[in-house]
Amino acid sequence: MSEQMIRVQLPDGSVREVARGTTPFDMATSISPRLAAAVVVARIKPLNTTPELGGEDAGGSQTEESMYSGAPAGGERLVDLSTPLEEDVELWLLKEQDEASLKVVRHSAAHVMATAILELFPETKLGHGPATDAGFFYDVYRESPFTETDLAAIEARMAEIVSRDEKFVREVEPREVGLAEYEKSGEFMKVHFIEKFTKPGEEISLYRNGKFVDFCRGPHVPSTGRVKAFKVMSVAGAYWLGDEKNQQLQRIYGTAFFNAKDLDAHFKRLEEIKARDHRVLGKQLDLFSIQEVAGAGLIFWHPRGGLVRKAMEDWMRDECIRRGYSMVFTPHIMKRELWRISGHEGVYSKDMFPPMELDDAEYRLKPMNCPGHILIYKNSPKSYRDLPQRYAELGNVYRYERSGTMHGLLRVRGFTQDDAHIFCTPDQIKGEIEGCLDFADAVLKTFGFKEYRVELSTRDPNKAGDFFGTTEDWANAEGALRDVLTGRGLTFDSFPGEAAFYGPKIDVKLVDVLGRMWQLSTVQFDFNLPKRFELAYKGEDGELHQPVMVHRALFGSVERFFGVLIEHYAGAFPLWLAPLQVGLVPISSDKHLDYGRKVKAQLEAIGLRVELDERNDAMKAKIRDFAVVKTPFVLILGDKEMATDSVSVRTRGKGDEGGVPLEMFIARCKALLESKSVEL
Repeated sequence: MSEQMIRVQLPDGSVREVARGTTPFDMATSISPRLAAAVVVARIKPLNTTPELGGEDAGGSQTEESMYSGAPAGGERLVDLSTPLEEDVELWLLKEQDEASLKVVRHSAAHVMATAILELFPETKLGHGPATDAGFFYDVYRESPFTETDLAAIEARMAEIVSRDEKFVREVEPREVGLAEYEKSGEFMKVHFIEKFTKPGEEISLYRNGKFVDFCRGPHVPSTGRVKAFKVMSVAGAYWLGDEKNQQLQRIYGTAFFNAKDLDAHFKRLEEIKARDHRVLGKQLDLFSIQEVAGAGLIFWHPRGGLVRKAMEDWMRDECIRRGYSMVFTPHIMKRELWRISGHEGVYSKDMFPPMELDDAEYRLKPMNCPGHILIYKNSPKSYRDLPQRYAELGNVYRYERSGTMHGLLRVRGFTQDDAHIFCTPDQIKGEIEGCLDFADAVLKTFGFKEYRVELSTRDPNKAGDFFGTTEDWANAEGALRDVLTGRGLTFDSFPGEAAFYGPKIDVKLVDVLGRMWQLSTVQFDFNLPKRFELAYKGEDGELHQPVMVHRALFGSVERFFGVLIEHYAGAFPLWLAPLQVGLVPISSDKHLDYGRKVKAQLEAIGLRVELDERNDAMKAKIRDFAVVKTPFVLILGDKEMATDSVSVRTRGKGDEGGVPLEMFIARCKALLESKSVEL
């Protein structure tokens, strides 16, 4: 083959010889003009290389790292359709159906928005504008805050830029030239990104459309005209580099889709999400509150919310005991020295509340329960016959979340963690991890979640200094978790660098009724803290050995799990969780009240939470009031029901189901409670 020719392998396995410098668009055109019109972006990989996980199209939001750094290991990467192909490659031509294509469109939409911002507000300084799972944003610095009128003007100008159909053109220039130009124009954020993600002597990648140019690795759609359906949504504050001492930036959010139909569907989904907002429902249903006078991120559980919490915690404690855990309790505050021994003082200090100086020592509020459980283990000698030791605690912990990061029940400063720590021999570790995953599966199914995703977080070997322990220890720990997941036949994604500082972890992310993923359950392998605390057990050989340790939390936190439950069920909890399970409506307060009290007593005898409306109000008003708080069953009691020892049943979501014998209704409720059914 001539040196001027290269081989291009297509997804069907066929290989074409083409001239060096041929572009993906040329390839698409040679296959079909229709394909050339439909293709959005290309993915290439050098022939005869093994694909690896990673890259900006591997899932999740595009990060600064992926936006500005080079291609991932393994060589697989997304490229513009105009990129000249200079070596033998595998080539995929991605159309609108491909998830990676949508992210490229959204990143291009961010550039269109930045173009509009600078045309309208030229004093603005640009940060970065990544695609996200829901759309895109651009961080900008401008002394004057953007208003709703400004956002509307930006969106209108974006439409003009789209109609101009400006080509996205990739350019390169020496790093030093780019730095000098950006420094001269006061673009401090661009200077930071170039210094962070490129090296002296390198060339930097820029993208131009019309007069607008931006430091960016790409790729982009061929032209601004391919950004067809978009919306500028909102603006929020964000500190430069996440530091409250730095400049206050403005983060402008938008979203983009391939067509107006998908855009409309997205906003309908946002309306559904808004209707399920746990903060709104929490107030409407009187479940919880956050009191400004007490402080941000601190939750007050109201009586109705407290009943749901009790049901959650009772189930968790009973299940822990059934599975061989011992329930323990540890203090909320401990000496600072303890956190130095554990390593949290050095690694986690910025997320802890400041130390408190008392008469004998400095103390800290605990951000987690593990050191307390370690001290319980260490309090008495252990033999291999005593292992595993499983300690569980629904313990209150406190973490210093920054102002502006807190969000209802989902991100708080004080919360209750359903924490457990298992101390076992190395031979027992895989069985214990298996048991934790079984437990996690039981939690999700019991509370009505049918689907979840699994992630394995490992150490980044290039940043070994951020993690405690030897390379051999990490290899063994990661291998144990990977073996368990593979043995169970679970599909999982790996995330190097996302492990805890003391060991690798498995995260289980549930999928709610709207398809949203929530990080809740985690199982972590720890070989470091047993070493730091000099834990031991006497082995069968009579010698002392170091145990290994499993950290696991299944709710994650009671508060966060409750917030997810509220949104998953839109506040209409299953019978076993509902704070009020049955509402009783006597048609006449004079004639039917005694019968209502009799029914109430029989329902309460099987453990139901029942409210009898004794007000002298109209029946419809009483029914409406029970419906407002999403009561699963409302029973109407009149002459007929009293005469036949029956009840007329109105079921949430189903309406009037007619009269049934009271005995039959009680049996129905018993079955629902025992099965923990999510249906009524």
